[in-house]
Amino acid sequence: MAGAVQASEPIPLADIEAARERLHGIITRTPLVRLNVDDAPADIYLKLENLQPIGSFKLRGAANAMALATPEQLSGGVYTASAGNMAQGVAWSARRLGIPCTAIVPEHAPATKLAAIERLGGRVVKVPFDVWWQVIISHECEGMKGFFVHPVSDRAVMAGNGTIGLEILDDLPDVDTVVIPYGGGGLSCGIASAMRARKPAMKILACEVDTAAPLAASFAAGVPRTVEYVASFIDGIGGKSVLAEMWPLARNLLDGSLVTSVPEVAAAVKLLAERNRVIAEGAGAAAVAAAMAGKAGHGKVVCIVSGGNIDAAKLCAILTAE
Repeated sequence: MAGAVQASEPIPLADIEAARERLHGIITRTPLVRLNVDDAPADIYLKLENLQPIGSFKLRGAANAMALATPEQLSGGVYTASAGNMAQGVAWSARRLGIPCTAIVPEHAPATKLAAIERLGGRVVKVPFDVWWQVIISHECEGMKGFFVHPVSDRAVMAGNGTIGLEILDDLPDVDTVVIPYGGGGLSCGIASAMRARKPAMKILACEVDTAAPLAASFAAGVPRTVEYVASFIDGIGGKSVLAEMWPLARNLLDGSLVTSVPEVAAAVKLLAERNRVIAEGAGAAAVAAAMAGKAGHGKVVCIVSGGNIDAAKLCAILTAE
């Protein structure tokens, strides 16, 4: 399990700062803008990771992990297990490096993400959700060759994700709270590692949807919990359980997990489009849903809009719903 998280140690600030230098000129330095809502319960800001070249923050971690890999490790190509966004990050980076890429995806992955993977030159392998989840747990796929880029619990991936935290603190030093979508924990723990090092007392919250909220259940129980998983259009976050190697890190770095409903997230997708002209996928709008419900408290709240890769038909349905 090379590169996986070790115990509860945060990603060192030096590793995140080095990743920022390494990623300069590769990723987009995304803007931080106010949510255009006058009656919001807090002063809400949007960190627009949907503006990355692949429409998701995942490019940061993928590019950093592959930049740190040796030529020998990359000689057989790369592969990842992803619902779509990490696969795009790996495929984008593989195309840049001139090496083959394979993406193992769950059967319910959105068509827009699968089309993007193939457009970037990646090969898509669809598997049942349970098989896909097992690849994430085991960090390998039987019969697959090449360098495996884990979408969550790889320290190089999290260091790349942590650069978001540095950018937020540069742009809004007096931020009170940051709300981060939680899928496997690589984004939230990467950002939290950076922010705890720079501003230890600030509040850092994960957010989940009630159809798949294992982190909230784990925080409530004090130990990792398995929950029922119900697929929805919010495909970029949520799972059946908290990854065992991520739980100590999440427990020590995060202040809890805010849970919203699928209709609340859909409303946030619509709000972002109408008020800020921002296209967000379900996971990307989840933090805004939580903040708009008042669950993130008051003061200056930054919501991570983690991605914008939503199927056009689903977006149209949300925007035209009464």
